[in-house]
Amino acid sequence: MDSNKKKRKIDLVVISDIHLGTYGCHAKELLCYLKSINPKRVILNGDIIDIWQFSKRYWPKSHMKIVKYIFGWISEGKEIYYITGNHDEMMRKFVDFEIGSFSIKNKVVLELNGKKAWFFHGDIFDVTMQHSKWLAKLGAIGYDILILINRGVNFISKIFGKEKISLSKKIKDSVKSAVKFINNFEETATNIAIDNKFDFVVCGHIHKPDIKKVKNDKGAVTYLNSGDWVENLTSLEYHKNKWNIYKYSDTHYNNNIAKEKVIEVDVIDKTAKQIFGELVADFYLNK
Repeated sequence: MDSNKKKRKIDLVVISDIHLGTYGCHAKELLCYLKSINPKRVILNGDIIDIWQFSKRYWPKSHMKIVKYIFGWISEGKEIYYITGNHDEMMRKFVDFEIGSFSIKNKVVLELNGKKAWFFHGDIFDVTMQHSKWLAKLGAIGYDILILINRGVNFISKIFGKEKISLSKKIKDSVKSAVKFINNFEETATNIAIDNKFDFVVCGHIHKPDIKKVKNDKGAVTYLNSGDWVENLTSLEYHKNKWNIYKYSDTHYNNNIAKEKVIEVDVIDKTAKQIFGELVADFYLNK
């Protein structure tokens, strides 16, 4: 029996900010989610592999399983777009590379039931990225450390029956400059989308899942952000003309889904070096 028949059908799924190769990445949870869905089209909207913090000392099997699973989708002929982000900006030298139904892009425009959707990561609007990349990279390291501390805090909280907390979210919400940056990011993205007559603008980058209608004196657009798989464990799903934010929960998955074997696909060996460069391929081919 085709295992895809058991999975939840989705017209389009948008996943961003996975940050494979970092301690904060929830690869095991993401794999459970990927195994549970059967999307027609897939948008990987940037920061999938965190090349900024990539180290040979840390590349768990659970992270490689994500890469393998995505290649499994490619072998099935699913339409997949890898949109480059800032943490995986090395991929930009491969823009317009295509293999089968897989392609690498800086941005993508799709028609969804007669409406135009504009997909891009969003780092182009980040002033820090444009003028002080070293500061952005330093902040990324600090963020990863904070996530590790947060896990320890939540582990202790669970023992005492307390709810989980997000230290980084509390810091972002309390720091006015961070809130202002997020608001400016969303305003810039939506203004450009309205100017270009897009119906949807879909971003990642700021790790803040959201769907909202935005208006200005020139028109309106629906702004969407897929969140991340470090803090929020979210994606965007488009099915039957409707957008939804998916939020991961352990209770949604049974042992059969979690234990489903990741199929080995020959195409990984043949194309990993070309697509992901020496960085990732060296790990896979020599393990």
